[in-house]
Amino acid sequence: MRVITAYCNLRADEVLVNGEVIARRDAASEDSWFKQIYKQQELAYPKFYKMDVLSQAGYLASELIKRANPGITEAYADDEIALVFANASSSAETDRRFLHSYEQGGSPSPSLFVYTLPNIVLGEIAILNKWYGENMFAVLPKFAPGFYLDYSRILRASGSRALLGGWLEVTAAGTDVFLFMVEERTSGTEFNSENLLHLSQTGAVAAY
Repeated sequence: MRVITAYCNLRADEVLVNGEVIARRDAASEDSWFKQIYKQQELAYPKFYKMDVLSQAGYLASELIKRANPGITEAYADDEIALVFANASSSAETDRRFLHSYEQGGSPSPSLFVYTLPNIVLGEIAILNKWYGENMFAVLPKFAPGFYLDYSRILRASGSRALLGGWLEVTAAGTDVFLFMVEERTSGTEFNSENLLHLSQTGAVAAY
């Protein structure tokens, strides 16, 4: 049975893993919300500070899912975990910053240009974990559970045994992140549209 074995919601002021709050935003902190999560959870990956906000969000949520599901990396060959992400705004936030650097700074920022595609977050996660399975990033009008279900069937037929999927929408106006791990297990939350929609509900709208 295909089940959701772990999931993470990154909200405006808190982070939940498997429905439990594990970090809350400190409004008085000078750090961004994502940096607060990184520090609070004592994560250690110096490249985090060089990432754009979309990649930071994907990194944080995927690391917290791994922490909640220990052994996931060792359980599969390096090409058996597929990555399927989606959002509505692509890399628009980084694109905006890149344009600003060009217009205001006199020259475009190469460090921002690197991230002017949404699928770069997949590369960041794949390189970090040495996951070389299938991956794709779709731009959709809204979170669509059926998209993940349909695509997972295709990936499963091509040899993928696990799926890290989710919605990764990060803009200056709001943060809406929901990642989940799907595996073949005898217990867990059944991987279907109703459960995906239920678990994705965050109601979060806030700046990162």
